[in-house]
Parts: sequence; structure tokens; C-alpha cells
Amino acid sequence: MHKFLFKKYYFIEKFHKSNIDKQDKNTTIIYRNYKTKINTEEILILKEYCKRKGFKFLLSNHIKLSIKLRLDGVYLPAFNNSFIHLSYKLRKNFLIIGSAHNLQEIRIKERQGVKEIFISSIFKKNNNFLGINKFRLISDLSKKNIIALGGVSKKNINLIQLTKSIGFAGISYFK
Repeated sequence: MHKFLFKKYYFIEKFHKSNIDKQDKNTTIIYRNYKTKINTEEILILKEYCKRKGFKFLLSNHIKLSIKLRLDGVYLPAFNNSFIHLSYKLRKNFLIIGSAHNLQEIRIKERQGVKEIFISSIFKKNNNFLGINKFRLISDLSKKNIIALGGVSKKNINLIQLTKSIGFAGISYFK
């Protein structure tokens, strides 16, 4: 694969053992499902499976449920601008991470108390496309740990070394 070590974040929408079993121990699983109602039983099964396999497991956009189910943390998408979670009592190692597409969203994530910020999109040519140079410029504006998001593939993963990113996140890379 590659010789350098990155944190890896794998977004999933359904629990498939075969996809999770392919990952190395440096991968965090993020359950992200905005289309259907959250199935608490499925989340608990996934939590136990990830625990057995040694993966951290985060839930996207549901901080109360993440706390209640004693998950490893929560992922706050760019559209989540809420600060209500700052009044919650969190476990010591509860991880809060979030994503942003521009400086305004980065500042919101910093005020939300995230430990790491996913900046999108580094490679995927969509409305939020940044490319390497803009990605570097925008990531230099935050003191938080930066994670590259968007279009990461086996062909372009080495380019992430040109940024201050400590890892990457995605879906298709991991399948």
C-alpha cells in the first residue's frame, strides 16, 4: 500500500462485515445514514463488531445517541451548526470531529470543540472542490488537526503528503 501512516476514516451507510474486515487497525468507522431513520439495534451490533475488531466507531450527526450508546465519538457534518452539545457531559475520550468546506465553516467547527476537521473536497471535482493548493491554504488557517476528504483514491493518496493533513476520509477508497 503506502509506507507513511495516516489516520483513516471510512464512511459507511450499511453494515457489511466484508467491507469492514478489509480495513487495517488505523481505520475509524463512521456510520452515516441521512436517508432513513436510525436503527439503534444495527448501531449496537456495529459497535460491538467494531470493538471486537479493534476499530473506533463514530456516529454521524447524532451526538445524544452517540453519548447514550457509549460510542467512541461523533462526526458533525458541515451542515450541523449546533452548539448544544457543549452543555453535555462527555466521557473523557469521547471524540468529536467535523467537516467544513470553507473558512466560515472551519470557524464554526472550532467553536463546536471538534478535535479534527475534515476539509472537503481535496480531489473530487464538485461544488466544494479545492485542489491541493487551496486545500493547503485553507488548512493553514486552523490549528486543529486536518483530515483530507473528497475523491481520495489509491492513485492520488501520495499527494496528501504535500498537505498538513494527518489523515484522509472517504467511501470508495475503502471498498
